[in-house]
Amino acid sequence: MDDNNNHKRPKLKRKSKPKLKKEEITIVDTNTARKAVFATAVGNGMEWFDFGIYSYLAVTIGQVFFPEVSGPMQLVFAFATFAVAFIARPIGGIFFGMLGDRLGRKKVLAITLIMMALATLSIGLIPGHASIGYTATVLLLIARLIQGFSAGGEYSGAMTFIAESTPDKKRGFMSSGLEVGTLVGYIAGAGLVTALTYILGDETMLEWGWRIPFFLSAPIGLIGFYLRNNLEETPAFEAMKESKTEDDDNKSVKHILQFHWRAILIGMFVVFFYIVVNYIVLSYMPSHLTAVLGYGEAEGLLLIVIVMVIMIPIVLLMGYFSDRIGAKKVIQGGLIGLIVLSIPAFNFIGSGNTVLVFLGLMILGVFSASFQGTMPALLPSLFFTNVRNGALAITFNISASLFGGTTPLLVSWLISKTANEMIPAYYAILASIVGLVVVTIFLKDTSGKALRGSPPAVEEKAEIKEILEEPEEALWWHEEKKVIEERIEDRSEDGK
Repeated sequence: MDDNNNHKRPKLKRKSKPKLKKEEITIVDTNTARKAVFATAVGNGMEWFDFGIYSYLAVTIGQVFFPEVSGPMQLVFAFATFAVAFIARPIGGIFFGMLGDRLGRKKVLAITLIMMALATLSIGLIPGHASIGYTATVLLLIARLIQGFSAGGEYSGAMTFIAESTPDKKRGFMSSGLEVGTLVGYIAGAGLVTALTYILGDETMLEWGWRIPFFLSAPIGLIGFYLRNNLEETPAFEAMKESKTEDDDNKSVKHILQFHWRAILIGMFVVFFYIVVNYIVLSYMPSHLTAVLGYGEAEGLLLIVIVMVIMIPIVLLMGYFSDRIGAKKVIQGGLIGLIVLSIPAFNFIGSGNTVLVFLGLMILGVFSASFQGTMPALLPSLFFTNVRNGALAITFNISASLFGGTTPLLVSWLISKTANEMIPAYYAILASIVGLVVVTIFLKDTSGKALRGSPPAVEEKAEIKEILEEPEEALWWHEEKKVIEERIEDRSEDGK
């Protein structure tokens, strides 16, 4: 994907028709695709169990590592260390993303999982501020940076892997399984913290109980590593590997930014509203209920867990609808819903009535699910196969670092300064307005079509005949690719 300011050059015939051979069409084995979705989603769930338990223990971590401050500011400090991990995400994303385009998708996913597990385990081993003073804070920051470095390669790599392993017409539904894994990871983390808080009590949790979820990351990581290490490489990557030239191996970050900047820019705005809403609902709300609204930790987490359990089938349903009516329409519906209903939802959440609080959380959860069910298929489709892992990692992690990790921190800080409990609603509305403009004007819906740079992927041989009758429709990205190739050739001739 690139800008439209292209010069007319006689060297390349812009109107040439793409050619598609029968043997180039990928027939995706359904069982292999399901195995890929399951193993990737399970691994992703384990990653986000590791990453999520920090959010759910933010209040306790604030007391353990920042005892010198109190009240809402203690939560601000805790979320500041949460945000620190996002400094390392772009670095990790670029490193693992480029590695994934060179060595393969599955190798990177196995490495990131082990790194996350070890970093999370180390957090549980760090003595508190009372034992070693500010050294504890420094060690916590180092562990969070390693977590962020790992997460930078995880999610973009997982999206790429699933999108390239599924048939085109079912990509939305099957890719939504990745977010089911994310929700299960969050549910497991929140459920464990809730159960431990209920069983051990607040004092014991503060003393040593908070460490238990972090200790569990080691065996969980080994299980995830085994599942991912036994996966097959994606069909799209294997096909690219067979046909790629030496130049394909030399794709750099500079190359991606030069020739795919428009797709990156669109992707960053898409990730902006997605990540803001996601982190408000899944990461920030438990602490909002406890620290701002005065709910008990167990009660607040229990409500979030119930909401996330209900969200699982809704996420799958949104993925299914994206294959039928297009991801763009599903996303637009979610954005409009948030613009209209965010303020009523937060009024319900702040009412003090448990039923209304649950209703407010569900409103946010449903619209968040409209993004979770569509993004794992949509975001990888923005980029060509030879740069997909790297370009998506750059896009997702820069945007996630700027707006994801900072969301809980910014919201909690603004509430502490203004005493306005509606700050999260205003932020969600702002992000949704920006998102609606970008999605409506700039986003091309490619649901059900081949991924950029790849021939069609089908589930049945019977589909091949119909595809061969319309090669231009099947290789819809052909002209877009030629535009990029022209620009690359032009830069090469100019010595740039």
